[in-house]
Amino acid sequence: MKYVCILLLFIGLSPAMGQAQFEKALQTQLILASDGDVIELEAGNFQISGSLSLEGKKKITIRGKGMDKTVLSFKDQKTGAEGIKITNCENIVLEDLTVQDSKGDLIKTMHVKDIIFRRIKAEWTGGPKASNGSYALYPVLCTNILIDSCVAIGASDAGIYVGQSQHIEVKNCTAFQNVAGIEIENSLYADVHHNHAYGNTGGILVFDLPDLIQKKGGFVKVHDNLIEENNLSNFAPKGNIVGKVPKGTGMLILATSHVDIFDNKILNHQTVGVGIISYFMAEIAIKDKEYDPYPTAISVFNNTFERHLGRVPLQGRFAQIYRFKLRFGRDVPHVVYDGVLDSARFGSDGNYLPQHKICVHHNVNQSVANMDAEHDFKNVRRNPTELDCEQEYVKSNQF
Repeated sequence: MKYVCILLLFIGLSPAMGQAQFEKALQTQLILASDGDVIELEAGNFQISGSLSLEGKKKITIRGKGMDKTVLSFKDQKTGAEGIKITNCENIVLEDLTVQDSKGDLIKTMHVKDIIFRRIKAEWTGGPKASNGSYALYPVLCTNILIDSCVAIGASDAGIYVGQSQHIEVKNCTAFQNVAGIEIENSLYADVHHNHAYGNTGGILVFDLPDLIQKKGGFVKVHDNLIEENNLSNFAPKGNIVGKVPKGTGMLILATSHVDIFDNKILNHQTVGVGIISYFMAEIAIKDKEYDPYPTAISVFNNTFERHLGRVPLQGRFAQIYRFKLRFGRDVPHVVYDGVLDSARFGSDGNYLPQHKICVHHNVNQSVANMDAEHDFKNVRRNPTELDCEQEYVKSNQF
């Protein structure tokens, strides 16, 4: 193992030439790095004009001098889309630096086994805009992911997004001014805890979507998070599924299974604290024959809910459903389930099989509604008895 220190210290060069030399030195080191290298970046604000890439390496650490001390800015990026892209690697650590303003995703890792993001800030500095990149921290098709004490700001899709991956922990992170603060999508065995998601359109999302390589996610624990005031207007580009998330969403569970939501504070959301819905609510045709569009085995318990009385903001399709179909008025339930059931999951006694049920119990200020979306919202029911069950679906030994 060797330590490589890359310092912007080119005496006699103009600042622009010095920045270019720094970028060249850093990319060269990423290309030439030997397995086990530690690449240390000194404090400073460094302007990067093209994507930085690391491929096919093992046991590499990229370390700055601290969040907001070592800053890689892609504001004037000329080539590539991502800020940093890491592919086909093992045992990678990124820590103690800030990445800003790339054209596309800020840090993307793909096909990486054992990846750690620690004390990383990933942000677009110009505020929430549709022209911002989709994802701030974006591990996809990875295994064994730790995202710890990171900050994500300004993503036009999700600040911290984990897609089609397995064995994931997201903890001690802060996400704000994103469309989705934290999103777990088509991923297995995720533990999302002790995070603060605020000022997003939606705080934490757990989705399974069709037409992806990893077909099924699930076995997700979301606990001990502070999810508050996610009332930002949705600024996702047109056509993105996350663009359907209504402003004022604490959590949204879409078409996934085996999710336990517990010991969270879910506070002051204008639309819904926790929404549990099938993919049919997206009103998009399903072409993937292997896709399961139903949410099953979801348990919501021991959470604290608060909401100021008031009507749901009239923005987007879901808001129209709330206002004109559900007619909740000012007293909007904290937990809302669309009530769409899979006929194949009924037992011979005519009841929904218990291993697939949605359960909501022992929450502070609990209020629940079944929207009866399957029958065009004709029998909307508050505090329905079929959701009053106690079941935990995710066991700690599955992680």
